[in-house]
Amino acid sequence: MSTAPRPLGQTLLAQGLISVDQLEIALREQTQRHEALGRVLVHLGFLSESTLRDALAHTLERPSMDLRGLIPDPEALRLVPRALAQRLKVVPVHYAPDDKHLVLACGNPDDLMLLDQLRLQLPAGTQLELRIAGDSEISRALEQIYGHVLSIDGILHEIESGPTHGATPGRSDEYAHPVVRLVDALLADAVSRDASDIHFEPEAGFIRIRYRMDGLLHQIRALHKTYWPAMAVRLKVMAGLNIAETRAPQDGRITLQIHGRPVDFRVSCQPTVQGENIVLRILDRQKGIVPLDGLGLTPERLEVLRQMIHRPEGMILVTGPTGSGKTTTLYSVLGHLNTTEVNIMTLEDPVEYPMPLIRQSAVSEASRLGFADGVRAMLRQDPDIILVGEVRDAETARMSLQAAMTGHLVFSTLHTNSALGAIPRLLDIGIAPDLLAGNIIGVIAQRLLRRLCPACSRPRPAQAAERALLGLPPDTSDVVMLHEPAGCPQCHFQGYRGRLAIMEILELDESLDALIGRRASLVELRQHAFARGFEPLARDGIRRVLDGSTSLPELRRVVHLEGQARP
Repeated sequence: MSTAPRPLGQTLLAQGLISVDQLEIALREQTQRHEALGRVLVHLGFLSESTLRDALAHTLERPSMDLRGLIPDPEALRLVPRALAQRLKVVPVHYAPDDKHLVLACGNPDDLMLLDQLRLQLPAGTQLELRIAGDSEISRALEQIYGHVLSIDGILHEIESGPTHGATPGRSDEYAHPVVRLVDALLADAVSRDASDIHFEPEAGFIRIRYRMDGLLHQIRALHKTYWPAMAVRLKVMAGLNIAETRAPQDGRITLQIHGRPVDFRVSCQPTVQGENIVLRILDRQKGIVPLDGLGLTPERLEVLRQMIHRPEGMILVTGPTGSGKTTTLYSVLGHLNTTEVNIMTLEDPVEYPMPLIRQSAVSEASRLGFADGVRAMLRQDPDIILVGEVRDAETARMSLQAAMTGHLVFSTLHTNSALGAIPRLLDIGIAPDLLAGNIIGVIAQRLLRRLCPACSRPRPAQAAERALLGLPPDTSDVVMLHEPAGCPQCHFQGYRGRLAIMEILELDESLDALIGRRASLVELRQHAFARGFEPLARDGIRRVLDGSTSLPELRRVVHLEGQARP
């Protein structure tokens, strides 16, 4: 005789996924929202949707399913048309015609009304197997599988042929306006393509639209210039900007629900001779926090990083140019350290990804809060761990180092080309060597490389010149295989899909501190670091080339290799 399944809240408590206080808060919120307990817990930020999915599967004794990267069976798609799938919030996965066995993903497989409606719509005798998936996963999968509800080409045709062409959207039923739907369709399209930025660039006779995907800009559309005034107004209204101001830069923020999850857009307007140039940075919260072991480090380097970030006090710097993933790395570290036992406070410009339990503040010109003053204020808030968004000047550096000296673990970023270059950079802005020595725990330098598409990359033997670049002996019979991009529909014929980080980690010791204290040259610091096993960016990049993660041309695009393969 089987026992009744334990309620979801008790299951989550037993597994240590939520606390008693969190459950009581969620139950009280549930009485007001009239939603399932699991959805309330996700809305409050107490659980991630993937954790809820697995907990529900355990409670209901049903299999769960991760819909990311799903390639559904065409037979299943034909059996479940788009309208039915979107109405019932189910995702067709697989269909076996021999025994009429259909596999579907849904939010609640025990919903009897859902089962009844499915049986009414499907052919008689269809055997249903329901698997549990998260709500936002289902919404995103439906968008990707059946195509966008908003068709960009259809909207453009509507604008060209309709009476509202070129009008400024301002009616109460504004969503009926095609320009409103065009802007929404472009934003949703950019998110679905995993773009990091959207560029709206006016020219003399047209408006160019480009997405930054995997670090490079790609032109997506070129529209007639008459589209731009209404589109610019729509974007500025969404971002809360002054639509009458066209001659001064403006910054704003947009938050939308795309693919069933919140996505933030940081908006920047810049006047140009051709009109206002608008760039949107896409801040997808679901992708902003990467687990520490998901950074792609070797086990040895990961252990070094773990030891550094678990020190009780000191300062850790992450260096690299704009767009090199410094914020992602810092958020991964903070996510790893984030518990109820420590007080983590951040000062950012701006706050990109809200994180539960962490006290995040934004640098603001309006409130005259700068990094140095912000650090002073945070030290009165009893912090254990501090994140300073960027060391820009000597005052900020001194305040951060003083915080590190007084028993705090401090993280920050610095614009230098290498980990070793951080030391002369800090000395150059006026920091005394004795203040640096003993207070800097370590420096991480990183870059982002495009990852080869696993569906279409092709191996080939390395040539002699390539072997030399990789630091391999040219006179050997060993065949070294390199991978190169080809292009397929999965990667939009780019040959690359996604990005990966390469890093160099410099852990400071007493001998290196002594060199810093006497203002040793960069050459001396480098020789000492290499003697103690320091591995530069180039070597980490070569490792990713040899394991087929990226191509040699891509590595050379980002990192200077000549003479770098060996110390």
